[in-house]
Amino acid sequence: MKELYSFFRNKYWGEKMYAALLDKKLVLAISEAQLVHQGYKKLNGTFYHCPSCKKRVILIISQYKAPFFKHLSLITGEGEKQEHLESKKLLCSALVACGYPARMEVSLAFNQLRADILASKKIAFEIQCAPLSDEEYQHRHTLYEKLNIKDIWIVGKRHYLKKKLIRSQYKYLRKSPSWGWYLLEIEPTRQKIHLKYHIQLEANSNRAWFQRKDFKLDEDGLKQLFTFMPPTIPLKLTSLEKGKNYLYRQLRDRTKFGREVGELLYKQKLTLDQIPDQVLMVNRDPFTSKRIVDFLHKKRASH
Repeated sequence: MKELYSFFRNKYWGEKMYAALLDKKLVLAISEAQLVHQGYKKLNGTFYHCPSCKKRVILIISQYKAPFFKHLSLITGEGEKQEHLESKKLLCSALVACGYPARMEVSLAFNQLRADILASKKIAFEIQCAPLSDEEYQHRHTLYEKLNIKDIWIVGKRHYLKKKLIRSQYKYLRKSPSWGWYLLEIEPTRQKIHLKYHIQLEANSNRAWFQRKDFKLDEDGLKQLFTFMPPTIPLKLTSLEKGKNYLYRQLRDRTKFGREVGELLYKQKLTLDQIPDQVLMVNRDPFTSKRIVDFLHKKRASH
């Protein structure tokens, strides 16, 4: 045992390790990967540890490179570049374990595009942790469309959806019959994918309402994500008092939105008390106008 440990320590020590401890026994990455491929084990369903420092390591599986172990602690606290790298490795490993011929950093469109992960001939994953301009996003998305490849975007911590939907997040939203408007987020430190679905906005603000479900970043988690079917959710309601108070504050503080609403109300010779309740209460889909603006413009056009 001691000689075997010494061999792997001397030959493979560093960022990648090809052996690790499992229940105090030394196991090979290639053997553990075979068990995953054969369905006898879940990817990282058991805890591996470094033979030297005894800290936790995870198994990384690649379609075209030898499987290896990597310290989990290296994922944390390294900034967006490290977050992006570790997210790609974990997601690619899980896709390979699911049976996809997934590869990382694949050059496409005569080197005009480099896919973070090409899962198959028709599916690519882009993991976005750093800022990205709308122009650069559109350039990449258009190239994928020309190649007839579905591009699935998953965002890192910087772009997580919280209380409000902000302008830079809109480009990552997708819509499906089952999930409505949704956003996929990745959290490599906890090996999780967050699905935020049925995303709605309050009637006249960018405050977001959504549901969330987390999936483990392994083959079972991905299979559950790909087949997840939640119940249909209708548009939610904000209380009438809350909806009115929000607009009163916008008018009082003369925000850009408040000035726009105030001008439209003035031209129609209306007050907020004359606005139908549903315009102040019913949530709306992303990419739609704020309900009071839409209502007042339509009312003006009908006269």
